[in-house]
Amino acid sequence: MAGKNNALQKPVNLSPELEAVVGKGPMTRAQVTSKVWDHIKANKLQDSKDKRMINPDAKLGAVIGKDQISMFKMTGAVSKHMS
Repeated sequence: MAGKNNALQKPVNLSPELEAVVGKGPMTRAQVTSKVWDHIKANKLQDSKDKRMINPDAKLGAVIGKDQISMFKMTGAVSKHMS
């Protein structure tokens, strides 16, 4: 187990758009996910009728697109901004 490379714990570089949401990288994927959710909750971006849907603001929209997106698809959209 100790020698196994855990992708969630490996620091990754972030696009400028993603850094505008989560702060300066590099950081781990787990940290990015946590900070994206902090941003969503702080700005009340979850849909009031369906909490699984995210209504992006301008900053988050630059990362995941301007349209409403499900929380499950959001992870894939965010990962395109990590290298």
